[in-house]
Amino acid sequence: MVLGLLLACVGLGFALFFIAQPQDLSDIQGYNPGSRDILRRDFRRLLQTSLDRSYPVTITEREINTWLVEVMGAKQGGLLAKEVSLDGVWVRLEDGRAEVVLERRVMGKPFTVSMFLQVEQSEDAEGIHTQVKLHGGPYHEYLPFPTCGGRFGKLVVPQGFLLLVMPSFKNLAAQCPDEIDLGFEKMARIKIEKGRITLDPRVPTRTVTGISSQ
Repeated sequence: MVLGLLLACVGLGFALFFIAQPQDLSDIQGYNPGSRDILRRDFRRLLQTSLDRSYPVTITEREINTWLVEVMGAKQGGLLAKEVSLDGVWVRLEDGRAEVVLERRVMGKPFTVSMFLQVEQSEDAEGIHTQVKLHGGPYHEYLPFPTCGGRFGKLVVPQGFLLLVMPSFKNLAAQCPDEIDLGFEKMARIKIEKGRITLDPRVPTRTVTGISSQ
């Protein structure tokens, strides 16, 4: 029992150490000021035009982060507003998933927390249904549960831990309802790849092959 408690304390110590270390954001396109686009794209108009004219649109990671810097106006509110600042919101696009990162400063020290997102789509007689899953898939292909929810600092945490930070991400989503509606609710197909996301309003055509008898 003593050995088990000792191992648990050591594991907790390592976890807290990695949580206190902010993740490296330098690989995110648009994180450094010099790598951002000079002109910000109007996503609301871009998505609405894509839907009206029925053509796909591709948005890069750099374009998303340039847009976030200018329109989010991120700041920390509540009782800890004097001790905690929200310095930025960033999106990292990988094959099959996106990671939304909150960059904070807690009592003068940098701190990051993130959430993984995956888009799952299904089709039935009523049409195509899109669901945004709040996880980044399993830790290992042979261990489907628990799923990776996000990162506290450098530590990848299970999905259940997102309950601790869910209000912050909901507040961010509330600042861009039109873009979320146009991009995720109304688009027929969504594909997330390394460094870019493709949104396509065109519904896939169905091909029915019949068997003819002679």
